[in-house]
Amino acid sequence: MKIGTCEIDLPVFLAPMAGVTDAPFRRLCADQGAGAAVTEMVSAKALYYHNRGTEKLLRRPMDRGILGLQLFGSDPEILAGMAVRQQEDYDFIDLNMGCPMPKIVGNREGSALLEQPDLVRSIVRTMSRALEKPLTVKIRIGVTPDRLCGREIALIAEEAGAAAVFVHGRTRSQMYGGRADWEEIARIREALSIPVIGNGDITSAEDALRLKEESGVAGIMAGRAARGNPWLFREIRAAWEGKPVPLRPPREEMEQVIREHIALELEEKGERIGCRELRKHLAWYTAGMTGGAALRKQAAAVSTAEDAEAFVRAFSEKGAVDKS
Repeated sequence: MKIGTCEIDLPVFLAPMAGVTDAPFRRLCADQGAGAAVTEMVSAKALYYHNRGTEKLLRRPMDRGILGLQLFGSDPEILAGMAVRQQEDYDFIDLNMGCPMPKIVGNREGSALLEQPDLVRSIVRTMSRALEKPLTVKIRIGVTPDRLCGREIALIAEEAGAAAVFVHGRTRSQMYGGRADWEEIARIREALSIPVIGNGDITSAEDALRLKEESGVAGIMAGRAARGNPWLFREIRAAWEGKPVPLRPPREEMEQVIREHIALELEEKGERIGCRELRKHLAWYTAGMTGGAALRKQAAAVSTAEDAEAFVRAFSEKGAVDKS
């Protein structure tokens, strides 16, 4: 699959998730087979004003493979300027037009852009003309079930210079609830000549193949189902390549990956911040596990490297893992 000049061997993407898809987690997912990843969304305006916390999101020494930088904002010139400033370190730049969070929407950013077609045209045209790297956009299918404007916005983005479109099959009003509308993803795909990547309710290799077959998308993007489960990507990769889907890993292999995740977080962020970030990830690893409730309580209290090691030992000692 090609997005502009960017060639991707497997069009299976790790979705951008704020507070989740940091460099250590992206590394784990790449190691398990993800074909590409997109960073947590980054504020173009914060970069413009040299916000130190925001600039830390750009660190990528641990990344492997294809990586896109996702920016959000509403000022065409600031978005273009910050994209150009960062493009050397990324394979493509992605414009967020899908975030439904009220704080983002209230600033006319994220999925608020779905209701501003003229502004979308201006932003995409300004960014695409300024960039040497491909520009993609991530949208939702609409604002509400009665306002499915995703196809209109996707066509505007294509005309203005976008190289591909990621489509989350939910409306803004759905937030992250309900079911993703794959039929609407298919309608958007049918309207465009650039690649469309489908997103929403990809929880297994079977889901990934079904979305591909039902909608004709060029690729898929998985997000929340990968939390605590980076092995999802090796399963999807196998299915995509027509190979037998591997079994979920035994607890010993899970333990090894958890240890790697801990080491990467501590290396990247130090003990205090790294342990704080690890709490949610460690809790997600316990999903479907006997004794998971007690382990999640222990994960929530992790504050030191010793606490993290104690969690791994407890994880090893608990009952069977059932991730089916």
